[in-house]
Amino acid sequence: MFKVELSFWKTTAMKYLSVVLFFLFVSTFCVAQEKTTAPNIFVITIDGFRWQEVFRGADTNLIKDPFFVKDIDLLKEQFWSDDETERKQKLMPFFWNVISKRGLLLGNRDFGNKVNAANIYKISYPGYNEILTGFADKKFVANIPVRNHNTNILSFLNSCEAYAGKVAAFSSWNVLPYILDEKHNDFNVNGGYESLDEEKDSLNKIINTVQNTVTNKSHTRQDLLTYASAKNYIEQHHPKVLFLGLGETDDFAHKKQYDQYLHKAKQIDQIIGELWYLVQTDSFYKNNTTFIITTDHGRGSKGDKWSTHGFWVKGSGETWMAMIGYGINKEGELKNKDMVYLKQIASTISYLADEKFEADDHSVANPINIIVDPVKNK
Repeated sequence: MFKVELSFWKTTAMKYLSVVLFFLFVSTFCVAQEKTTAPNIFVITIDGFRWQEVFRGADTNLIKDPFFVKDIDLLKEQFWSDDETERKQKLMPFFWNVISKRGLLLGNRDFGNKVNAANIYKISYPGYNEILTGFADKKFVANIPVRNHNTNILSFLNSCEAYAGKVAAFSSWNVLPYILDEKHNDFNVNGGYESLDEEKDSLNKIINTVQNTVTNKSHTRQDLLTYASAKNYIEQHHPKVLFLGLGETDDFAHKKQYDQYLHKAKQIDQIIGELWYLVQTDSFYKNNTTFIITTDHGRGSKGDKWSTHGFWVKGSGETWMAMIGYGINKEGELKNKDMVYLKQIASTISYLADEKFEADDHSVANPINIIVDPVKNK
């Protein structure tokens, strides 16, 4: 009898122990899941790319102006159609075949839907500062490599447990590391023709070799090299937060080469489409990644004013945004009368990350209210 009772209690104890271990396992697994499934956020900028080309395609007047285009007939074969819908699809096929159906497009001023730069200067340093810090600084800083003392969203997220050591930035423009205050922040930043880390990475060595062969280097690295650098880093390290700054559109606009401006825009659209395919076919990123795409400033629209920008050029504060992925409403192109600002992007990023971005040294604008609760849009 005693042996039977002992056997019974041993069996019962083992069952309870199994149940306890099971719940401990589930609890541990859930904690691990929470840490590994924090949303991934990619911020992509197309320097100085106008809202007019995003929403209308190639400009009716500029595409046929021999002062800005070398071969008008050839360029029109590639980018022109009398139908605006077809025209913008020719220039930005990923935007209009994918994002317009699965995400959001903001800033078509033909419908009164506006995205503005809040800073008064309408040039790149203040523009990127506004995007990355949530603050339209009144202090003027020219487009030169000087330290930015404002707190940025990337450094903030890098201080959060779910994102620590998983933040990176790659930029064609060599001033971006200063805007992100690279020397005083602990995350990977690569800008301009800065060399990549070659240790145990043969592809970085190849990219460095190619970079070293480029003649007549400027302040802006070729976008394909920036993308190759970022893509390799993504595949090797799987960052959860990535900034990718592409810049050749602005360079060719300043050179008044509208044909090259269009070619670079289409190339960037292809880069973004390829990057989206990459993350959606990688189990680390799939269905848990948001792309936020925008520009740092607008440009002029009349005559040769399209080639320049600044507080003295009308239209320079007119920008746009595109969003797709986790937590983003799928309304496509917004046609309601509304206005949002570049300074709202930083807190929108933190909202998607389920964090509260605040800075001790400056204010931070509120998130954009058109995105939906991530929990409701998984």
